[in-house]
Amino acid sequence: MTGRIRGFTVGAVLLSATVSGVAMSTPAMADDKRIGIIVFDGVLSSDVTAPIEVFGIASKKSWFSDYETLVINVGDSELITTEEGITLKVDAHVKDRPKVDVLLMPSSYDMDPLLENQQLIDYIEQTSKTAEWMASNCSGAFVLAEAGVLDGKKATTWAGGESGLESAYPKVDVQYDTNYVIDGNVITSNGSVVSYQAALALLEQMSSERKATEVREALQMQRVWKVM
Repeated sequence: MTGRIRGFTVGAVLLSATVSGVAMSTPAMADDKRIGIIVFDGVLSSDVTAPIEVFGIASKKSWFSDYETLVINVGDSELITTEEGITLKVDAHVKDRPKVDVLLMPSSYDMDPLLENQQLIDYIEQTSKTAEWMASNCSGAFVLAEAGVLDGKKATTWAGGESGLESAYPKVDVQYDTNYVIDGNVITSNGSVVSYQAALALLEQMSSERKATEVREALQMQRVWKVM
């Protein structure tokens, strides 16, 4: 299937293209690359849905149709519920260590269980050795830092949380008052609505400015951000 974006539900309303046997009509061809998005109960919705939407639109383009987005659960269940009450159907589980080319770590209001989850930390650390890109939104940066991904790199986190990241992980070159930071093959962002901006910035790095602009215009982001 070309560029599948796995589904999510809002309350009882099914928004999935591939849930419960309902599939979108797309050419039958194998996806060559995977974008993995970590999820868990209590994850902040926009940290996840923003990149799903950005890469979902891109995957319908011929120049990005070889990408598949996977929703990867830290836990064992087939469904998770976000902080705001959206139910997401997952595609894979951290325990199975799915191979991805891009891995994104989102956030929650309580990051301690994630920082203490050695299985998750090990998966992120191992994935960072082979992935083309590593990414985080909001306090997801703390998890990347815990896995050593941000050592020696410039990075940011949620607006107001920079000093906490700097204190907890002195090997990270924390950047203040910036929406997102790209250093090498790692991108970190403030999260929330900035997750859209960061996902578009990552898409630009993975394709081109012109192609990312196609997706930006499809989202009508120029009506929100005059300069991105």
